[in-house]
Amino acid sequence: MSLAGIEQARRAALAARGRFERTLASVQLRLQPGNLAEEAWDGVKDKGADFAGGALNAVKKRPAAVSMALGAFALFLARAPLKRAVSRLISGGGGEAGIDPGEDELIETQVEEGVS
Repeated sequence: MSLAGIEQARRAALAARGRFERTLASVQLRLQPGNLAEEAWDGVKDKGADFAGGALNAVKKRPAAVSMALGAFALFLARAPLKRAVSRLISGGGGEAGIDPGEDELIETQVEEGVS
């Protein structure tokens, strides 16, 4: 190899090294925790906006079906309090509203023992 060829190879190697170092710096900047979190948050916001838009379109197309589904979900979530209320109605009341019969005994015991 001639002296000119060696010098040209050396310059090419230095240029390649400079490109590599710039690429490495760019990758390191992207992989910083703050930048990763920001990119993830932006993705979540975009997906959330898409989901909300789809949900809004579904509600506009079928408001009755959506209302029934939400009502069924609300009843599902409130099943335990509803069951207690129906049981009290059927059994004849069962004490003051909002207080379980077992709580009356606990309160009386605490008053007798002087616990407040």
